[in-house]
Amino acid sequence: MSGLPPIILAIDTPEIDVAKRWLDATQGFIAGYKLGLEFFARHGAAGVIAVKEGCDVDLFLDLKLHDIPNTVGAATEQLAHLSPRFFTVHASGGAAMISAAVEKAPDIEITAVTILTSLNEVELFSVGFAQPPLESAVSLAVLATQAGARAIVCSPLEIAAIRAVVGADVSIISPGVRPRNSGADDQARTMDPAAAIAAGASYLVIGRPITQAWAQGSKAMRDAARSIAAEIAQV
Repeated sequence: MSGLPPIILAIDTPEIDVAKRWLDATQGFIAGYKLGLEFFARHGAAGVIAVKEGCDVDLFLDLKLHDIPNTVGAATEQLAHLSPRFFTVHASGGAAMISAAVEKAPDIEITAVTILTSLNEVELFSVGFAQPPLESAVSLAVLATQAGARAIVCSPLEIAAIRAVVGADVSIISPGVRPRNSGADDQARTMDPAAAIAAGASYLVIGRPITQAWAQGSKAMRDAARSIAAEIAQV
């Protein structure tokens, strides 16, 4: 990802051809791309391979595994041949679960998701968390990195506190980032790109603020990516 803006483009489409066009349109302005559940449910590993073909930026495979350690370890082993740079599991699955994934894919940066950015404090308490989002995310980040996770996913509002406890060697990846004068969509805890990088984020996951421009064509999508890259460059 060296030399490219620290943007991971969220490929939130089930279509392989569209995914490839989005990557072509944003070439030079993204450091990586994220394929998630919607895409994987349609195409599985074969779809990931198809998108990776000829792509020279890194893959963030966002499946957020959360199960007993044996199952997560076995599933991670089955997917390791896809060679993503980042592969997500839920930090709330516990240290043994995270360690199982790390053991089965030592060359992949197992990436622990702390608190979903769609959850606000009221919703977090309603599902059983005892602490507010910040404290919960920090605790989960410490647990995950001690279990071997090499990257953390958190909301922009938790970046600085997590960076303070995990150190400089752990990648912090933040969704919930919206350009200035942009809507929040379904994200409850957001920040603009420059502020998120200044807080200590390594990479920003950005989807709709870029991909929605596709309706106006590839140039519009490229311009949207370029604009966000320019925001980040101000840091």
